[in-house]
Amino acid sequence: MPDSPEFIPLNIAVLTVSDSRTLKEDTSGQALVDGLTAAGHQGVDRQLVADDIYRIRAVVSTWIADPRVNVILTTGGTGVTGRDGTPEAILPLLDKQIEGFGELFRAISYEEIQTSALQSRAVAGVANGTYLFCLPGSSGACRTAWEKLIQAQLDRRTRPCNLAMLMPRLRE
Repeated sequence: MPDSPEFIPLNIAVLTVSDSRTLKEDTSGQALVDGLTAAGHQGVDRQLVADDIYRIRAVVSTWIADPRVNVILTTGGTGVTGRDGTPEAILPLLDKQIEGFGELFRAISYEEIQTSALQSRAVAGVANGTYLFCLPGSSGACRTAWEKLIQAQLDRRTRPCNLAMLMPRLRE
């Protein structure tokens, strides 16, 4: 591997899970699109679905099966109320869970929102060679996750290691 790898833009899909927002009102999904675009990645699709595990799975499964999609970011549905079901929708689809993501996200969030961070059930993993990150529905949480965790891990130049450099080996 060269000492200074080149940046390789990834194709990223964004899904907002909400019963109350429209795409026009979706500041969290927009924050993710703005972040990934500013970092040089390509937004390949953006959708909004209701808090329903089967609707979430339908969209995410389609993206997992699409070889053009490298990464899926979801926002919303990671809390503890009755309608919050994004982790339940996503976890059965994963080949491998990345436990450290949720742990680290909550630790970073604690510095910003104190004990409220424990309410997040943010998760991440890999399915069919595609990375998935399930984030809370607040735009602040989405910016925190993107800026402090995900962006660097999707950049091959991040040292000592990153998730992007592992992509060719995900389907071994």
